[in-house]
Amino acid sequence: MKLKFAICVFFIAFTCISCDSNDDENLDLVMVATPEIMSKSQFRKSVDILPPQPIQTPGKIYAYSDYLFVNDKNRGVHIIDNTNPKFPKAIKYLTIPGNEDISVKNNFLYADSATDLVVFDLSDINNIKMVERLEDVFERYNYNVPLEAEATDWAEFNYETDIIVGWTTKQERREDVEELLWIDIAFDGSPRGLESANTVGTGGSLARFQIVDKYLYTVGSYSMAIFDIEDLANPSLEANQSAGWNIETMFAADNYLYLGSVNGMYIYDLKNPASPEYVSEFVHWEGCDPVVVDGDYAYLTLRGGNLCGQLESVLEVIDISDKANPTLAKRYTLENPYGLGVKGNMLYVCDGTAGLKLFKRETPVELNMVRNLKNIQATDVIPLENSLIMIGDNTLYQYKYMANNVGLISSFRLN
Repeated sequence: MKLKFAICVFFIAFTCISCDSNDDENLDLVMVATPEIMSKSQFRKSVDILPPQPIQTPGKIYAYSDYLFVNDKNRGVHIIDNTNPKFPKAIKYLTIPGNEDISVKNNFLYADSATDLVVFDLSDINNIKMVERLEDVFERYNYNVPLEAEATDWAEFNYETDIIVGWTTKQERREDVEELLWIDIAFDGSPRGLESANTVGTGGSLARFQIVDKYLYTVGSYSMAIFDIEDLANPSLEANQSAGWNIETMFAADNYLYLGSVNGMYIYDLKNPASPEYVSEFVHWEGCDPVVVDGDYAYLTLRGGNLCGQLESVLEVIDISDKANPTLAKRYTLENPYGLGVKGNMLYVCDGTAGLKLFKRETPVELNMVRNLKNIQATDVIPLENSLIMIGDNTLYQYKYMANNVGLISSFRLN
């Protein structure tokens, strides 16, 4: 398998030199991240189906049938029986090291596991089985170096044989430290059972996986992998293609894919579903950027004040009626936004520590904030047909829809 490196533009390579304690006064005190390493062979044997486990770091959310799925960042997926939304119940835990995203179609769950795609059969929720693993199918693998790290120690890591499954950090004296090196490696190459209906689940706006018809689309930082899933238990990698720069999220609507990046929004046409065609790009200043689409308008949030880029945080409304020429229609100031979702004439925006904000869309462009649920942290939402699912601050919230408002159904602590 041929390997190559991609280095993010905003990071500079450096060499770390160990030093004698007698020279400490001439050295910088920096936070050093050291990777926790597992061999690829052992890594691929570590998938397991377990009873409910404590969640360490809640990540993305997903809804399918009467079940909710919560990613435990880089560790696995927790399955919650939501048959009674007032009393959700954790029932299973899928150990999937290196996991960030999932999608589900007709009781088959697709999940990333670092460089691999794994497939689970959920048709018998009491007897979940892993049925397939496609190895080294993702061109880009983000090592998720801790944000607080100022230096990294790669001495023991062999990218050909090892996988990074976590990090430890500690302060050390180092010489000539400039900025952090970020590496992407590119590979060439007793609840009731689930319903058997022909259905696809729903993810939040932070998702990188989307299923459209018989294809699963996934994006990494710079590339898109397309899988043919017509045979659900035996997917095949159709293609890997360039997707843009610093891609963070993906949203599918009306036979188009909308990729949210740090620098803008990319639009791809699915007229040839096996080979999405680049249409255009809407460019904005740098900022963390989930996007959702409804009709001729896209809504995206830009979060500033962090490594994503600018200081200002905003909600942008983009006119996409002409896919080849998306234009900014309006901008609204926010505090520290994350995910968002649309249902009917309402736009739901997770504004981080500022809570969940409800905007009534008087028109697709003119937004009027009619409600702000404060004193909660909001990260992402999924507007389902009959309820709104939200995650934030280690809690899964469910709300019923009300006129210009929502009413709490339940709050479920994740750890």
